[in-house]
Amino acid sequence: MHHNPQLLSAGSINGDHVRNAQGESVGNIKELMIDLSSGRVAYAVLSFGGFMGLGDKLFAIPWPALTLDAQNQEFVLDVSPEKLENAPGFDKDNWPNMADREWASSIYSYYDINPYW
Repeated sequence: MHHNPQLLSAGSINGDHVRNAQGESVGNIKELMIDLSSGRVAYAVLSFGGFMGLGDKLFAIPWPALTLDAQNQEFVLDVSPEKLENAPGFDKDNWPNMADREWASSIYSYYDINPYW
């Protein structure tokens, strides 16, 4: 039987590894941001670790940009390294207002994802 979880606890996702389509590790998930008005996960907040020297920055990734690889319990972010290198990040001590639709739209469009709102 193919096991594909439809429900995951946020706690079980925190720390999950994220890799790119080439199978290289790009970082891990620090946090999930839930949009309470729609009940949807709006973003995963990723730390790219030491990847490309992006040590202390965090990155909000639109949730639909991530694919779960259930077998390996990790997520796949199919984005080119160049795109990640220039991704809009923020300092871990200085979070943006993620409810700001203008900011949110810019993040979604950066990853070529249609906003769900």
